Amino acid sequence: MRQNRSADQARPLKVSRNVNAYAEGSALVELGQTKVLATVSVDQKVPPHMRGKKEGWLMAEYLMLPRATHDRQNRERNMQNGRRHEIQRLLGRSFRSVTDLRSFKNQTLIIDCDVLQADGGTRVTSLLAGYAALFDLSDRLIRRGTLSEWPLLHELGAVSVGYVGNELLVDLEYSEDMQASADLNVVATSKGLILEAQGGAEGQPIAPEKYMELLNAGIKAAGELSRALHAQL
Repeated sequence: MRQNRSADQARPLKVSRNVNAYAEGSALVELGQTKVLATVSVDQKVPPHMRGKKEGWLMAEYLMLPRATHDRQNRERNMQNGRRHEIQRLLGRSFRSVTDLRSFKNQTLIIDCDVLQADGGTRVTSLLAGYAALFDLSDRLIRRGTLSEWPLLHELGAVSVGYVGNELLVDLEYSEDMQASADLNVVATSKGLILEAQGGAEGQPIAPEKYMELLNAGIKAAGELSRALHAQL
């Protein structure tokens, strides 16, 4: 049994904006014991495939610090970790889906998500932190008059869901994730529109209706986390 929360309840969420003195946008998000620092940097150029187009580009990087986990992990040197690249692609796709890049013509937004402490759900916490940092950037640019229109098209939320035994749990801690027979990471808007769902069975196949139960629970919880995030922005 999980402590102090029901099966369909996410861990406590804490959001702090403007936590980096140098980045154009920044946020620290804590989801339970998982903590991610996200910064947004604005580069005054775009990659070759975007040159000549009437919009900018967005890319994301993800890194877990050596003592983010119980045992120290070696610092990544060659940046060839497959899991890292898969998470970065998820982050980039999700952030591009909710950002009007026409507002950033000939510019590249670089979102760095660094996991300071991990207790499950590092990629969904990175999504929440990266979105909060994008919000911080957008708010600053609007206030300065650099942008005339709000560039974020949707309110992003993300959560992990899974079956531990026969119970469907929302927002898995590490100990729960290790026991899950099936799990999903769901990225959705506050209005219930799906950006992405990653995952599936960890061992035996699951029935389609069980998968849909996971997906629907994830959409609902992602929307709730999105609203909780915005309440603190």
